[in-house]
Amino acid sequence: MDKKEHIAIFTTASLPWMTGTAVNPLFRAAYLAKDGHRKVTLVIPWLSKSDQEHVYPDKITFSSPNEHEKYVREWIEQRTELLCSFNICFYPGKFSRSKRSILALGDITECIPDEESDIAVLEEPEHLTWYHHGKRWKTKFRLVIGIVHTNYLEYVKREKNGRAYAFMLKYINNWVVDIYCHKVIRLSGATQELPRSIICNVHGVNPKFLEIGMKKKEQQQLESQAFTKGAYYIGKMVWSKGYKELLNLLQDHQNELDGLEVDLFGTGEDSDQIQEAAKELSLTIRVNPGRDHADLIFHDYKVFLNPSTTDVVCTTTAEALAMGKIVICADHVSNEFFKQFANCRTFKDGKSFVEVTRQALTEQPAPLTDSEIHELSWDAATSRFLKAAELNNIPDKKPTKSNSRSFMSSSLSFHRISEDASAYMHFVGTALVSSKPNEQQINELGLSSTSKKHGVSPQKGTS
Repeated sequence: MDKKEHIAIFTTASLPWMTGTAVNPLFRAAYLAKDGHRKVTLVIPWLSKSDQEHVYPDKITFSSPNEHEKYVREWIEQRTELLCSFNICFYPGKFSRSKRSILALGDITECIPDEESDIAVLEEPEHLTWYHHGKRWKTKFRLVIGIVHTNYLEYVKREKNGRAYAFMLKYINNWVVDIYCHKVIRLSGATQELPRSIICNVHGVNPKFLEIGMKKKEQQQLESQAFTKGAYYIGKMVWSKGYKELLNLLQDHQNELDGLEVDLFGTGEDSDQIQEAAKELSLTIRVNPGRDHADLIFHDYKVFLNPSTTDVVCTTTAEALAMGKIVICADHVSNEFFKQFANCRTFKDGKSFVEVTRQALTEQPAPLTDSEIHELSWDAATSRFLKAAELNNIPDKKPTKSNSRSFMSSSLSFHRISEDASAYMHFVGTALVSSKPNEQQINELGLSSTSKKHGVSPQKGTS
């Protein structure tokens, strides 16, 4: 039998941190491995206990990578009802409090043996390569696909001196992605233009939310009351996640929206400030603790309010549509994918926000169609990914063993020489800023002595 093609999915976060780059790559791995046609490995960060305590909710921590893997597998299998056949592999990471992100330590290309280095999927390619110091992705793997999740430029603009930082970050992102990726998939036009990129939403929705939507459709067909509550919003409680826009809209239009009740769900660094701001409004706004929202009973709400423009493709908007709700969102490129759904209503300014909100509260959502359910599913998202990634066009010839140990290519073309020079500059520069795993992580991951000196070769999970 021919050897199965291997896809390694590298991402910047892991459960139980309920962030998009933890959840979506996990679903992608499960559905790519579903038909058994390819071998799939999900590569996720392993954090020290102190970082786990800071990042993971509800005081969840893990004593070993095997324990962490067990948690991840149980979570995805409960939600997909698939016997997940993909591998899980860990690389050492650290949480940067200033960047609110996990950064990789060492050369994480070493996670995948040279003989299995077919396709690499970099979830957040700019993030994974900012500080990458090691083998060059494009010579290690036959094909490297970046999937851009985050609108980093928009987040940076909101900080002090943000426009200057965003200007620099734009060119840094362009530079590292050009060096390390053969092809880039941007989830929406909200992200910056990048070399060799296309726009395609390759994310789906947790099947549990689609199950709720189908139940609501059955209730509507029986003419029973499917939705008993009004409006809500859920998101990490940081101002940049849409709370500022939402509270400003509600404050500016209190009179027109008199009687409106809104429930907010979430936790985060700005939760105290957001709760105080919500109390000052004369509208009824209830702030509720955030949990894994797959376990919360949101299906009774009829309207989801989401004015955020910092998301690339908002997961909670997709989930609300999957549950059969009316979604009110900004007329923005990040929401272009959602405009195809009958229950999506967009607004351009405060006046139109009031109009669509008041109208939504007086009518019932349209029942989901079969085509809408399919379009939101991970099966459809996986098909879109396979088409966008053009996996049938990957080079037949793999890098030689000596080539894969380098960050340089063997081509003498002008473009490749220029690219090699950029890669070398990045390699030298990151030597000054890249960190190595600490002794504790080395022991927990069972890294080799070679790894200690030159990079990482993390242990694979139990499966």
